[in-house]
Amino acid sequence: MTVTIPEPKEISWYPADQTRSCVQVNEIGLEWEEISCIYPWLQKIYFKWEYEWQPEGLFQWMVANSWFPYTCVAFYLVAIYLGQKYMENRSAYNFKKTLAVWNLLLAVFSLLGVTRTLPQLVHNVSTYGFYNWLCTNPRNMTGPGSTGIWLMFFVFSKPAELLDTFFLIVHKKKVITLHWYHHATVLLASWQTFTTLCPPGLIYCSMNYAVHSVMYLYYFLQAIGKKPKWFNPMTITVTQIAQMVVGTYVSASAFHAMQMEGCWAKFENNSATLAMYVSYLVLFLQFFIRRYGFGSSTQKDSKKQMLKKD
Repeated sequence: MTVTIPEPKEISWYPADQTRSCVQVNEIGLEWEEISCIYPWLQKIYFKWEYEWQPEGLFQWMVANSWFPYTCVAFYLVAIYLGQKYMENRSAYNFKKTLAVWNLLLAVFSLLGVTRTLPQLVHNVSTYGFYNWLCTNPRNMTGPGSTGIWLMFFVFSKPAELLDTFFLIVHKKKVITLHWYHHATVLLASWQTFTTLCPPGLIYCSMNYAVHSVMYLYYFLQAIGKKPKWFNPMTITVTQIAQMVVGTYVSASAFHAMQMEGCWAKFENNSATLAMYVSYLVLFLQFFIRRYGFGSSTQKDSKKQMLKKD
């Protein structure tokens, strides 16, 4: 089947406000339109430093140190093996209070993240069109301002989230394949997508922030024994599956967008993210069926140790 790609108004970035009143330029001459200037009401929910801080040096460090995420993943996998060996003949620790605080911090962080990235995503797609957004330099589209720093925070949160596995190990709960696989691959993919300037990263980030804001709130309430009866964990699994469907669609669409001359979407990154989202979709569907559908009672009991994080 042939997919028709609508012609964009312009393949390169241009200010939505032609007066350029919200255009900012950083020390390397990068131009972008600050989202909190275009929509001043956003400044009511932003901190001042969010739209004033421009960590260009930190971004350049990330670009120059591509070894860092691979080192984190290598250390992570070794730590899982050694940690499980260490706990093999020991009683489980009780870090439930610490775990509750950790989950609350991640829930608040994710909520802040989605309120900072979703407005930019809606603005970009509505202003430039879906395919043009998939093809335009993301640093112009998001800038190093209030949206850009939260994309950066998102990438750095992935090494931090490896701590989730620590709590499983010290509580002597099984670390299943989906758990460690998603942590390792999301860390690598988010770092690579951000530093190689691949436009779809904004929607990947926004979706993940949104799902995590609900998911970690569920874990927090569960940890303190205050989970409402109406808060059905199946809802979280369904949103995770929906996230994988959207991620697969966006990655597949980026392949079509790359037919346009000058498209910033990159074949290597897009191939990796598409394979990642498809594998997640398969694994989450398997989890959903085993826990809520046709799995045996033994399988279901083994999965109750936690919801798998995406």
